[in-house]
Amino acid sequence: MTASEEHPGSMPGRRGLLAAIGIGNAIEWYDWSIYTTFSVFFSSQFFTSGNADTDLLSTLAVFAVGFVARPFGGLLFGWMADRIGRQPAMTLAVAVAASGSLIIGITPTAATIGVAAPVVLLLARLIQGLAQGGELPSAQTYLVEVSPAPRRGLWSSLIYFSGSLGTLFGTVLGALLAALLSHADLLAFGWRVPFLFGGILGVFAVVMRKRLAETPVFARATAPRTTGRRERTTWQQFVARPSALLRVIGLTAGGTITFYSWSVAAPTLAIGQRGTDAAGALWAGSVATVVFIAVLPLWGALSDRTGRRPVLLVSWVLLAVLSFPLQALIQGQAWQLLVAMSIALILVAGTVSIIPALFAEMFPTGVRALGFGLPYALAVAVFGGTAPYLQAYASAHHAPAAFNWWVIALVVVSVITTLLSPETRGRDLDTVDSPLASSGKRA
Repeated sequence: MTASEEHPGSMPGRRGLLAAIGIGNAIEWYDWSIYTTFSVFFSSQFFTSGNADTDLLSTLAVFAVGFVARPFGGLLFGWMADRIGRQPAMTLAVAVAASGSLIIGITPTAATIGVAAPVVLLLARLIQGLAQGGELPSAQTYLVEVSPAPRRGLWSSLIYFSGSLGTLFGTVLGALLAALLSHADLLAFGWRVPFLFGGILGVFAVVMRKRLAETPVFARATAPRTTGRRERTTWQQFVARPSALLRVIGLTAGGTITFYSWSVAAPTLAIGQRGTDAAGALWAGSVATVVFIAVLPLWGALSDRTGRRPVLLVSWVLLAVLSFPLQALIQGQAWQLLVAMSIALILVAGTVSIIPALFAEMFPTGVRALGFGLPYALAVAVFGGTAPYLQAYASAHHAPAAFNWWVIALVVVSVITTLLSPETRGRDLDTVDSPLASSGKRA
């Protein structure tokens, strides 16, 4: 039974519901990812060291610092989603993300306002980090709670499916601008186009999400009832689950560093460090992202049949084994980047496609968004946010092997965590850890 069938008239049809979640998520990811895609073009507009590599590293450092805000976003929006509702939390998150993108698009360069330019860039990135940290727990929880239990893995793949479409749109836009504009025009004004466009798209996403009703699972959990049992606040439920919180971090570590290394940073690294033609690298990244998007629902559906753990283990083990060969393949030709990215992203898809379902199945309704939102954002900030910078730094200092070993180490952590975690496929979300479930009063 679908959510709309449970509560007739309370939600749009399945297509409308998925569109509202997916389009909003795509726009949020677009706003987040275009920074890395276009960093090679605007880095010297905000940093003026006189050395292109140094300016790019400074710009990627701001990218990493922006992740500092993500745990705060996970805390704020996760708490909001568990206390007030999933729908208002994810609506506000996409509005905040769009505002950050708009600020970057209109900020004058260092040549005009001096040191204030990188400061504003950093503040805008922190705003986007706050929003991104809140988008995933609220939107993922909403999607999983309205999905049919036997197809929860398939439905959960929509998060990275739609998000990657947003990232793909930004990459394609970059390739088009690189083909249509001269390098001088890209440096002068072309890089602003995607940020301004992201601000406009945000308004559309807010309107779509405001039309959604709350999930039936959340509505049942917050309905007034008398049980005679002392109810726990959201925060009390959160701190009562240290093992689940640690599992979220362990499962996220390997997934986030491989995702950001291959899906986000690989084209920029190929352009800046391996000498790949900019347009060719961006088109290669676009095609590889299409491959990634295509296999996401296949992995999600497979996890509904075989379980979450087998899919995770196969994907991570192969990623660890192929880490060195795939990086060595990229030697300056666009086709090399395409092959390496496609193989890596097929395997990355096996991990990220089912993470929303897996995490939702680990926590009860009263703390579901905050329970995975905060530790997930912390792990992404520490391991994912630093990945592009560390990868570029290692390559610039002729030590790419050091970064590869770091990736493998984190993947091993995720493999061990998976082996120590129970299978969660098909769990009833209404009864997960029911003795601790909240039933009305919240922190």
